[in-house]
Amino acid sequence: MTAPFLKWAGGKRALVPALTGLMPASYGDYYEPFVGGGAVFFALRPRRAFLNDANEELVNCYAVVRDRLDDLLTALAGHRNTEEHFRHVRAQSPEQLDDVARAARFVYLNRTCFNGLYRVNRRGEFNTPYGHYANPTLVPEALLRAASAALQGVTLTATRYLDACATAAEGDLVYLDPPYVPVGEFADFRRYHRDQFREDDHEELARLFKDLDARGCHVRLSNSYTPWVLDLYADWNVHVVTTRRAINSNGSGRGPVREVIVAND
Repeated sequence: MTAPFLKWAGGKRALVPALTGLMPASYGDYYEPFVGGGAVFFALRPRRAFLNDANEELVNCYAVVRDRLDDLLTALAGHRNTEEHFRHVRAQSPEQLDDVARAARFVYLNRTCFNGLYRVNRRGEFNTPYGHYANPTLVPEALLRAASAALQGVTLTATRYLDACATAAEGDLVYLDPPYVPVGEFADFRRYHRDQFREDDHEELARLFKDLDARGCHVRLSNSYTPWVLDLYADWNVHVVTTRRAINSNGSGRGPVREVIVAND
């Protein structure tokens, strides 16, 4: 099993044992339209995979890890863990960087920002503060090499999740891990992408789940344990699991929480 090289809000490291235990014994192609930190993909190492995310910076990073790893390692070695350098890198416009420098910026900020939290403002600008970590690993070479090996032959896209599932067919496995329905007084993070995932998006996602089932796909979905989510997926097999939040600005908010894994078979 390969470990993710990124810390990610909503990452599924803690949920991997429960999720993998509910996966089919065999399947065709693997689709993950909300790949995020990729914990489930890296755990499964499917034969043929289609990974997607709305975050273009993340998808570019995966592509560079897959195709230009040595260049990325060289670029990462040029970064340093100081607040002045962090602020300089954070202020850079990724659109003005080449793909390798853009990916190195992404990994560097993930390693040095507070809690590894990817957050952007309404203009899509990264705005998480400096983490003040004494000795973060700025060049996680072993993790990156393992990830690069896992990503060989993988199709990567940065499109809408509906489009990312368009070619899923009978026997394929689709894992849906959307931005969760907020629980409690506030969500763990405010904005993962400049476009929010709202109530009507969750309703659209439930319709996609039904459509994928009708196509004969194996479908798995994770989300918050809430009455509304339970109602959206009442026709399917809903498994309630207890896990821990990976990222929360308040340490007391990282305790056990209930989540659901929905399966159609």
